[in-house]
Amino acid sequence: MLFRKKMDMITPDQALPGHDTPMAVNPEHVVLGTSIVPPFPDGTAQLVVAMGCFWGAERIFWQLPGVHTTAVGYMGGWTTHPTYEETCTAMTGHTESVLVVYHPDQVSMGQLMKAFWENHDPTTLHRQGNDIGTQYRSAVFPSTEAQLAEVLDSRDRYQAALTAAGYGEITTQIALADQAGDGVFYYAEDYHQGYLHKNPRGYCNHGFCQVGYDLDAHGQGAARAVLPEA
Repeated sequence: MLFRKKMDMITPDQALPGHDTPMAVNPEHVVLGTSIVPPFPDGTAQLVVAMGCFWGAERIFWQLPGVHTTAVGYMGGWTTHPTYEETCTAMTGHTESVLVVYHPDQVSMGQLMKAFWENHDPTTLHRQGNDIGTQYRSAVFPSTEAQLAEVLDSRDRYQAALTAAGYGEITTQIALADQAGDGVFYYAEDYHQGYLHKNPRGYCNHGFCQVGYDLDAHGQGAARAVLPEA
């Protein structure tokens, strides 16, 4: 019963009420040294992704050249300033998310989407491995219409490769950030920020998921199937 409940997406009227006070976080990124809270430098862009547990997902993106900063939090639901424990009940509507602030002239959307698609299984609805519940759903929340178009194009390319390799349908939620739940990215507790840097042996279930997403010389994507060796 509990398993089924956590797999069912709630409606806004079912969401926990939440809190009035934002989560207190150390503003300095523990790896990059940049600020994880706005204002961000002029010329940077923002993208929010969700691909299961946010610990490993954040590390994937802070390692990419051209990424200015990253932060983990909760997005896509309706509970204001939720706690980790509240989000894990699947009664906030949020998914564990990573805010990626990047320099578009240094890293392309194709490179960001390559990191996203290749490092989790977007075909499993509301789960990644043994992490089960709507808070672990796959999602991308672009901040502009131009980003949205690139994300949708990358999804179609990746689906073609998944289908060719015998995998299922992508379940990833894709919506403009201001149209995802209440449209707010809520910062997670400070101990979650940069977690795998603070805890190098901490839990991480991310890694290459058998289908690659190649890039051309301009950083645009072209998916291909990469089958495991016999």
